[in-house]
Amino acid sequence: MKLFMEIILMRHGKPSFTGSSRVTSREMDKWISQYDLSDTGSDIAPQSSKSLASSAFHIISSPLPRALSSVRALGREPDLIDEVFREADLPVLRMPAFRLSPILWASLFRVMWLCGFSRNVETLSIAKQRAVQAADILVTTAEESNGPVLLMGHGVMNRLIAKELISLGWKEGHRQGNGYWNARTYSLR
Repeated sequence: MKLFMEIILMRHGKPSFTGSSRVTSREMDKWISQYDLSDTGSDIAPQSSKSLASSAFHIISSPLPRALSSVRALGREPDLIDEVFREADLPVLRMPAFRLSPILWASLFRVMWLCGFSRNVETLSIAKQRAVQAADILVTTAEESNGPVLLMGHGVMNRLIAKELISLGWKEGHRQGNGYWNARTYSLR
């Protein structure tokens, strides 16, 4: 008997790394590397995220520390950890030597990446191919488990995976939040 199949795409909690409040574009390489090594420290998962996680039959995670520590903050352990769910890397572009917040630089670099600038990182096209692979893993796991599957992932990759799920006929359901710990559910009826 087939049960209701559901895939939950959840973004990790707030990383503990903050770094400098202002950096040059050249310093962003180091900032991004430190951010990628950061876990979520003492960030506490909201009850709504814990409830979603407790309903999942299987937990899948990106290998980045901020995703893995988020799974643990939910009181769960991942059943599968795979590079395919890793966040799309940011290209670091050499700009004039003025200082901006790392969040502003990251936003600027992400927009430029979306416009086709992918210096030394995977292109948007390759990230979309990875999203196809990720969606396939999630769908297969949902079919095999006959119950909800939760992915602890990242903002951009979760959006790319969501687009792929929708193209496969999955329907977006519940939305929870907009920042860290946000989640969206997708079902196949």
